[in-house]
Amino acid sequence: MMAGEIEVLKAGPLTTVQDLGRPGYADLGIGESGAADRRSFTLANRLVGNAEGAAALECTLGGLAVRFTRHTTVALTGAPAPARLDGRPVGLNAPVQVAAGQVLRLGLPAVGLRTYLAVRGGVAVPPVAGSRSCDLLSGIGPAVLRDGDRLPVGDETVGLPVVDVAPVPPLPAGEMVLRVVLGPRHDWFTPAAVATLLGEPYEVTSESNRIGARLHGPPLDRAREGELPSEGMVTGALQVPPSGQPVLFLADHPVTGGYPVIGVVVSADIPLAAQARPGQRLRFQVAR
Repeated sequence: MMAGEIEVLKAGPLTTVQDLGRPGYADLGIGESGAADRRSFTLANRLVGNAEGAAALECTLGGLAVRFTRHTTVALTGAPAPARLDGRPVGLNAPVQVAAGQVLRLGLPAVGLRTYLAVRGGVAVPPVAGSRSCDLLSGIGPAVLRDGDRLPVGDETVGLPVVDVAPVPPLPAGEMVLRVVLGPRHDWFTPAAVATLLGEPYEVTSESNRIGARLHGPPLDRAREGELPSEGMVTGALQVPPSGQPVLFLADHPVTGGYPVIGVVVSADIPLAAQARPGQRLRFQVAR
């Protein structure tokens, strides 16, 4: 039984269905994917009484407009996009009651990149390889949302919402500081390059997406030449191509790569990294 539908009036720049991903398929060349900012994603689901892994919408830089065909409860988390329900402002990080036929519209967030919309019961698109996540790199899972799409809403919940609002620290509008563990190939770079990575800011470029954030800053010089055999990649890896400009791998990253990885952002800081928008500066420090 389905609990109504979500009608997509405006899909915005990039809106996808996400859950907690499809681990266990790396041997087939399929990455884990899933929500880029899992901290915000799971909070949205808890606020509406869903299991943490229920499918929800990940909206990049706002612009989403949706209509609900049945009364339901929704929640918005992540980047603080200004939201209006039939023209009435609604807040983030709190359950919101929506009547049948009402329209929710998201504007452009002042800070951050990705806003999450959870609906009670979850988005019930068919799973692929055990997940409802859209993987931009492999192309599997539900397609990127388009104007006019209709998404079924499920009826699987774990209980009623028990909070009115969740206290969430604000996202930084200026520089972000991300903790890294050096390696596994930091010995492929000069000591000066490692000092540069840990001492200079890097700017997120517009050539960034769910696969990875391309960064611009002082180039990181190698201490050795030659080719590196392809090896496994993880979310948070800072891979350095021949240009010397690092790429920070995010949710839809490839499962292998041949360029050396100078360091890996710790998993606790991945949700913050996923909210870094083009033009924002990042600094890296060794995790203690």
